[in-house]
Amino acid sequence: MKKLMIFALALLTFGVTAARADDDRPIDVNQLPEKSQQFIQKHFPKEKVSYAKMEKDFMDVTYEVVFTNSTKVEFLKNGEWKEVDCKYSTVPSAIVPQEITKFVTERYPDTSIVQIDRDKRDYEVKLTNGLELTFDLKFNLIGIDD
Repeated sequence: MKKLMIFALALLTFGVTAARADDDRPIDVNQLPEKSQQFIQKHFPKEKVSYAKMEKDFMDVTYEVVFTNSTKVEFLKNGEWKEVDCKYSTVPSAIVPQEITKFVTERYPDTSIVQIDRDKRDYEVKLTNGLELTFDLKFNLIGIDD
């Protein structure tokens, strides 16, 4: 009986935690971390924000900003950018590391970068021709997906 009670308590605790995990909340842009606000002002000064939201997943917090032109920027809790997705335009060149820009310009001269995503292990970029390139943190190409 004691084991059943412990199991029920653990199940209830997990259920409450899981229910709180996918907690998206709309916020004002001025509620973003300062670093995120500066990033938007620097790279997207003329864009209008459609909405901004804070996403809580278990122990992690991220922020997402969507502009009226459908460009989306995702930020980590410390304000660093994680993903920039410019569906109908190109990612501002100042965001993309020079080594990646050079590689894309040399190998795929008639394309541009429409999406970039970075994490602790790699950078992923999507080109206008549909290719997705993955680079390690030293900017060596480690994967191609079409």
